[in-house]
Amino acid sequence: MQEKAVRMNQKYIIAVDSFKGCLTTAEAGMAVAEALHEALGDIETVCLPMSDGGEGMAEAFTTALGGSMTGAYVHDPMMRRVWAEYGLAPDGTAVIEVAKACGLTLLGEEERNPLRATSYGVGELVAAGVRRGCRRFIIGLGGSGTSDAGIGMLKALTEKLAPRGGTIDDALKGPLGGCSFTLACDVDNPLLGANGATAVFARQKGATPEMMPLLERRTMRFAKASAMHFGFDRSCQPGAGAAGGLGYAFMQYLSAVQVSGADLLLDLLDFDSKTDGATAVITGEGHADRQTLMGKLPVRVMERARQRGVPTWLLAGRVENRDELIGAGFAVAESVTPDGMDLDEAMRKETAMRNMASAVRKLTSRLPYL
Repeated sequence: MQEKAVRMNQKYIIAVDSFKGCLTTAEAGMAVAEALHEALGDIETVCLPMSDGGEGMAEAFTTALGGSMTGAYVHDPMMRRVWAEYGLAPDGTAVIEVAKACGLTLLGEEERNPLRATSYGVGELVAAGVRRGCRRFIIGLGGSGTSDAGIGMLKALTEKLAPRGGTIDDALKGPLGGCSFTLACDVDNPLLGANGATAVFARQKGATPEMMPLLERRTMRFAKASAMHFGFDRSCQPGAGAAGGLGYAFMQYLSAVQVSGADLLLDLLDFDSKTDGATAVITGEGHADRQTLMGKLPVRVMERARQRGVPTWLLAGRVENRDELIGAGFAVAESVTPDGMDLDEAMRKETAMRNMASAVRKLTSRLPYL
């Protein structure tokens, strides 16, 4: 009877990011919550939508803001017409995930060519928000398939918001005047150089060795021309290299401010107060390793929970560098995928949810020693 009373007072905060290509944040959270209730009975679970600006960002942030999803027809990186969703909050804030318009997932393997891929559709999404009266924008920069430094986006903003024959300056002084842009992003790369957009990200978007210097020169010419035009240069700003240089275009032309996507969402969700009195926080992502410790969402969840004296369990499809993860502060770092399981099978939604539930049940069997 006493053990049951103790369990009834337990509260678990579930803050799991999406498992890319496998589970949404809502599906992952549901699997964890159901397993906790199955194993522990009458406990309190609080599921929070998670994203640091990448996949699922629009839905997670819009939910946190109490808004709803809408959308517009835009052009994808190959200039094909597609429907792209974005969020609208009750206060008129628009939440845009650039991958909805220029994401790598919109391209087949054979189509990936950053010399051709354009961010034009992102500009169309921003313009759609402006036309609906939005003046505050939260932009998630993860998952792009472009390396055009936002040139395509600026072209769309000009064509959609400036008078016929006008320039980007006309759009900036007109419909875009008074708009504010917050970039939800945890990438701190500059636009150019060894740590810039081309050097770090272009290969994963299909760039060949021959394309790399061409992309860098194109980006450099654009940055120099932009600096001359405005009289200042934001190409060295942390995050300017995010999303193939889209971060730079937002900063240079739209005076965007970059913040940690993870922290922004946690603040919107009032994470700190929700964590008070919790038994544990459960977080996770598809693949956890030492890169997780470089400001990604699970480590920010853990750090903020630790400030409230609450332990954090880390679950991932695959875990590497476990000792480093534990050393950084995670109470647990567990792979949910059984050893030897075929990757294609592990990526199936039903299998992933079963694996997640099984991992949670195993962890609860180790209570109260975690």
